[in-house]
Amino acid sequence: MTKEIRSVPGAMTLAEMKEFASFSSAAQRYIRRSLDVGLERSDAVETWSRDKVEEAGIKVQISLYRRLADIRKAIPQDCAIDNIEAFMPSLISLAAYDLGQGRIHSFPAFRFLYERLLGPDARPWLPGAFCAASALPHLHPKTRKGLLQSISEAAATAPGWSNREPSFFPEWVDKVDMSKAAH
Repeated sequence: MTKEIRSVPGAMTLAEMKEFASFSSAAQRYIRRSLDVGLERSDAVETWSRDKVEEAGIKVQISLYRRLADIRKAIPQDCAIDNIEAFMPSLISLAAYDLGQGRIHSFPAFRFLYERLLGPDARPWLPGAFCAASALPHLHPKTRKGLLQSISEAAATAPGWSNREPSFFPEWVDKVDMSKAAH
């Protein structure tokens, strides 16, 4: 007698929330901001910029993230090398930008963001793009070392990938004055 295994949607969402909570506050903020930019959820400049420098950075990110639609369309449906030319260079370039911002410090945080920006079909390509972008010379050698050491052997050598859509998409939440909320 075999027992059917079913994933529990709430349990997966909770696991994704726990994973997000394990990231640094800078990574969490950058992921939320990037999702607002990449998924066009809100006015990212108004929501996220604290000063003129950050405003300029968000405008650059908005410009670069315009490539996301083309990158999504170019996701290869198989592992044939001739299918990656339209996809990997653009993905690596965008990943290099995000890693160069200094807020994504690990493969799990990178994967979390890019699974949501690109969807589950991009999962097989994320370790390669992360390693390539992490090894580029625009990053400080210590940063490159830390990023490359953050990818587990299991993630780098996975025999297969889930096609399950992510279920938790963190958003900006305004602070609530609990003294007023209690009444």
